[in-house]
Amino acid sequence: MLMNEHSHMAKFPPFSTFLWASILLNLLGWGGLAVLVSNALPTLGPRWLFYFLLFCAVSGLFLPVTFFLNRRFMSKPPAEGGVIVREAIWVGMYACIALWLQQAALLNGLIAFAVGLGFVMIEFLMRVRELSSWKPGENADD
Repeated sequence: MLMNEHSHMAKFPPFSTFLWASILLNLLGWGGLAVLVSNALPTLGPRWLFYFLLFCAVSGLFLPVTFFLNRRFMSKPPAEGGVIVREAIWVGMYACIALWLQQAALLNGLIAFAVGLGFVMIEFLMRVRELSSWKPGENADD
């Protein structure tokens, strides 16, 4: 049984792949936001560009956070690289939706909690589906 636990540890992706993606997303997002906010008028095009750059910035910021949370609270089998990236993307989407609702003066604590809970539930159901799906060729010795 110990051998299986150690073989799961080898499947966890290295941090270096997420580090470079995080650096690139942060440079694009935060650098682009600084240029956009200081130089553009808030018309339709720059407003959508603002949401895109905010999404990149927040996702890049939370990519190492989701890596370390998945590393600290490891599941069996451990999360793959796509799951870690997807969780960072959820945080970026949440930030954009919260800002969009705030600009329309619709955001309050209950709505922020409900939207966050919705994202958590979607991720939970996706993880349950991934863990319960049958993959031919795996665990043939069980």
